Amino acid sequence: MHKPLKGLRILTIEQYGAGPYGTQLLASLGAEVIKIENPDVGGDSSRLAGPFFLGEHDSQFFQTFNRGKKSVALDLKDKGDRRIFERLVKSADAVANNLRGDLPGKLKVDYASLKAIKPEIVCAHLSAYGRGHEREAWPGYDYLMQAEAGFLSLTGEPDGPPSRFGLSMVDFMTGTMMAVGLVSAILGARTSGKGCDVDTSLLDTALHQLSYPATWFLNEGKETARIERSAHPTVAPSQLFRTSDGWVFLMCQLPKFWGVFCETVGREDLLSNPDFADVAARRKNRDTLQAELDAHFSTRPTADWVAMLGGKVPVAPVYTVAEALTAPTAQHLIEIVDHPDKPDGLKLLREPFAINGERPSGLRAPKLGEHTREILDELLDGDREDKAAE
Repeated sequence: MHKPLKGLRILTIEQYGAGPYGTQLLASLGAEVIKIENPDVGGDSSRLAGPFFLGEHDSQFFQTFNRGKKSVALDLKDKGDRRIFERLVKSADAVANNLRGDLPGKLKVDYASLKAIKPEIVCAHLSAYGRGHEREAWPGYDYLMQAEAGFLSLTGEPDGPPSRFGLSMVDFMTGTMMAVGLVSAILGARTSGKGCDVDTSLLDTALHQLSYPATWFLNEGKETARIERSAHPTVAPSQLFRTSDGWVFLMCQLPKFWGVFCETVGREDLLSNPDFADVAARRKNRDTLQAELDAHFSTRPTADWVAMLGGKVPVAPVYTVAEALTAPTAQHLIEIVDHPDKPDGLKLLREPFAINGERPSGLRAPKLGEHTREILDELLDGDREDKAAE
């Protein structure tokens, strides 16, 4: 497979989800990603994240976010290990971390600390709240950002408590933002010869993802609120509907889809009803429309409706995680990778992109310090070549 980032070397000091998610994307695209892990604390904390473990210092959680990377065991507070790290910086394009905001400076992994070693080095920082202000030392996690950025107020039923997303999407988006910033800064450094710091934070990313509700509020004072059945704030029908055996999500985002829907399901009468004549009318009479469509959708199972409407109108079945991962539509993303502690192989999801029609095929994540000897030998070989050149 064509690997567009082949030749990049990225050192990373990372833990758990957000940072590792972003650097794994880069590894899948061909970058050599080297995790610097402190063996005295067991390396990346997610190696100990249960409940499913894979031998010593390894878990299925860790494997989810670290495929295709290398692991070098170094304690950056140890003088000897620090010297090894700085030699690695000379060979790297970037140093990434998702440390608490006050720690990059203390550990000297920011641009101010590393530019003397390599002026074109890029230092990417992912933290909870950012650096250089009163909250930089605060610890923080995805769920907190969903709360503070207003996501919980937008999720769930109107009469229920605020609800978080089922997954840590702020972590994943922030990791992606870091990856984009890091690669962009490397391209700039190759042109200018000068590196830089690249910062992103969980809270900034969460706020940024408020997108058009933020624009509406900032300009019009319009505060978007939760609507029954996970409905769209301005379009109807665009929400969940009950079927005879579950749920279906219908999205008539464009007027043409409303017409096609009514004709396909045999409800042309709705087209002539003045209560549903246009977008504004359907939004105003959302409750009446929901009752009409609930009654109709309840006459058949979800699979029948998807078969009838699929490809004509935006529609999807509401699956459980088990149903989603066993559906035919998911099988192209599932692969089995070799793992020494799982004889039948470890099933993982491929990355959601393809290069020239081919998806990256991942390797397992590394054991703690698995590549330390390889990297040290590389440094020794470099020393021998330098002496020979002299």
